[in-house]
Amino acid sequence: MHLQQRINAFVKLGDFLSQFSNEIIQKKESVEHNDLFFEGFKHQLKLAEEHNGWFTKENMAFAIKGWSDSLTTENLNKWLSAYDITKKEPKLVAIIMAGNIPLVGFHDFLSVLICDHHVLVKQSSNDKHLLPYLAKYLEFVEPQFKNIITFTEDKLENFDAVIATGSNNTARYFEYYFKHKPSIIRNNRNSVAILNGQETLEDMQALSEDIFRYYGLGCRNVSKIYIPKNYNFDLFFQGMYHWHPIIEKAKYANNYDYNKAVYIMSEFDMLENGFLMIKEDTSAVSPIATVFYEYYENPSKLKQKLNQEKESIQCIVSKGFTKNEIAFGKTQKPQLWDYADDVDSIEFLLAI
Repeated sequence: MHLQQRINAFVKLGDFLSQFSNEIIQKKESVEHNDLFFEGFKHQLKLAEEHNGWFTKENMAFAIKGWSDSLTTENLNKWLSAYDITKKEPKLVAIIMAGNIPLVGFHDFLSVLICDHHVLVKQSSNDKHLLPYLAKYLEFVEPQFKNIITFTEDKLENFDAVIATGSNNTARYFEYYFKHKPSIIRNNRNSVAILNGQETLEDMQALSEDIFRYYGLGCRNVSKIYIPKNYNFDLFFQGMYHWHPIIEKAKYANNYDYNKAVYIMSEFDMLENGFLMIKEDTSAVSPIATVFYEYYENPSKLKQKLNQEKESIQCIVSKGFTKNEIAFGKTQKPQLWDYADDVDSIEFLLAI
């Protein structure tokens, strides 16, 4: 199968997904194979929401819109123009996927297939409904994808390389278990924001997206902020306020109530507004409904500190702090060329 055929198939998948990229689903007559797949995918979305309470209609629509926007001819060609993707013997690449946010493993799935390899997918039980259905759609728009996409719940066997994502503990297991295979092993990472006190209300409203989207469950969600001494949190809380309906979601509210009770019983100092708590803490890993903060005095020393901790940081959100920063509100809108953990998966896949 030629590269252009693979690109065309994913562009058609992006067009199919565009129908589900808003909370109000709208059918388009121009989409190929809609009679076969449209109602079925609506059902898969319903099953996914019933199976995992974190997968709300809003968050699934947000994830789907991200992929629909990415899967265009222009974006795919721009992404792949940096590589020499020539015909070679295809390998079987296993992917062990996380399940913290909807379709979180899709980039790996796309990367393997776009490089003309075969894919063996082991999904998380938390996110098992959407991708197999989209794979079936791909096989209809490009029949040459048939027999090269496999999903399994069994032990992975007879593969040539692996991309695995998990917790710090499972990553250590993966590193040992797959030590004789070419691999990309990903573990827990978190994202941080650097504030200087000169931000606008609009900046803080954008930051709220980085904090609350997907309930803060993604590695690209901001879980910690660094602030200057004597920082006034008033503008921060004003920017967060439009997310206050999030407390109406039972799973989020339960976590908020539990963590608040723990902080109160432990006599920890914290600030809260009824749906978000902020607590001074040196850790970058904050619980749901909580953002940790830490003061800094010297920006240069903070840069050194973050550089030393770069293996555990996914995104740095700031405004003029560092050259690799991400703008407020953009952490959950990565481009195809924004690789997890800064590991170029296409380069890896072309080398195996």
